[in-house]
Amino acid sequence: MIYRKFGNTGVEISALGFGCMRLPESEIDGKWTVDYDKSTEMLRHAYELGVNYFDTAYYYCHENSEIAVGKALKPIRDKVFIATKCPMDNVKVKEDYRRMLEISLAKLDTDYIDFYHFWAINKAVFDEKIIGLGLIEEALKLKAEGKIRHISFSFHDEPIAIKHIIDNAPELETMLVQYNLLDRSNEEMIDYAVSKGLGVVAMGPVGGGRLAAPTELYKKLTGKESISTYELAFRFVLGNENISCALSGMENIDMVDKNVAVASIENPMSKKDWAELTDAIENVKKFSELYCTGCGYCQPCPKGIEIPRIFQAYTYYNVYGLTELAKKSFIAYRDNKDKKGALVSDCIDCGFCEKKCPQKLKVRELLKKVEATFETI
Repeated sequence: MIYRKFGNTGVEISALGFGCMRLPESEIDGKWTVDYDKSTEMLRHAYELGVNYFDTAYYYCHENSEIAVGKALKPIRDKVFIATKCPMDNVKVKEDYRRMLEISLAKLDTDYIDFYHFWAINKAVFDEKIIGLGLIEEALKLKAEGKIRHISFSFHDEPIAIKHIIDNAPELETMLVQYNLLDRSNEEMIDYAVSKGLGVVAMGPVGGGRLAAPTELYKKLTGKESISTYELAFRFVLGNENISCALSGMENIDMVDKNVAVASIENPMSKKDWAELTDAIENVKKFSELYCTGCGYCQPCPKGIEIPRIFQAYTYYNVYGLTELAKKSFIAYRDNKDKKGALVSDCIDCGFCEKKCPQKLKVRELLKKVEATFETI
């Protein structure tokens, strides 16, 4: 296992982190429970292979993940780092932050949490709750009491909000953020966070499973002998020297072994290969017939068509060669399974989207082409 410096925290963590949101569980008589024996076996196996960073949260596994993690890691508590998260929706007043921490400590059966995150924050939550309720000061008190070792946050918002958060709360020590081969939108802010001394953990290194299917993506992008897209995705994330750890939600022993093997590669991707790959990704997008950057300027469509989402599905197919993922993404949208967005057929030909598109795409024509393509593949 490779270990990396975690910002200015003074610790080194494993390049692979165990995301404890998919532990084996089952529903019995309407009540969900984790299989604690299987979970313990899997978590201990990961530790034995060198994993020392375990990430859980209050709501994971129907609120049972923290209990499972606590049971599994109790005998080796001083040899591992546990990260968990405070659900900000549950924080209405300052005292709620301490209350939620105490609940997590009890479920984990531990006296302290190594990395306690403000969970899934955006700029509004930061301004209104973390700053507005004085939660940084409260976190510092709990740190002084020894109940928190490091103050952290996980993030879901526009990338520029990261700078606002870091600049206005220098007490924050680590950040958990989305980052993978298909979504590099946070890359600049990851660099900024590291320049300010924060450690960075990447979540979704294989795009929530989107990059797990075997493809010829690497060969398509570089012309070199192909490696599995799954391995490529991990190596790409770990090839960024500003990422301390790639977090994976592992479900079984085989997945642990597979991920550990990649995270144990001394040099997962050289600077030269990483730079070439990132250039190749950008070039293949720019020279594709449909170069949608996903900027969203075409939104909102007067009829509710989510144009960037439809074009993203086509990009998976046309640019990356991820045919199955592309088709599933489009079908899910077309069938309106998540009750979002209108269909291509709902277009009223108003041209609003084309007036706003910085790439000057013939959006209406391309929407019809995308729909026709997915009907045939």
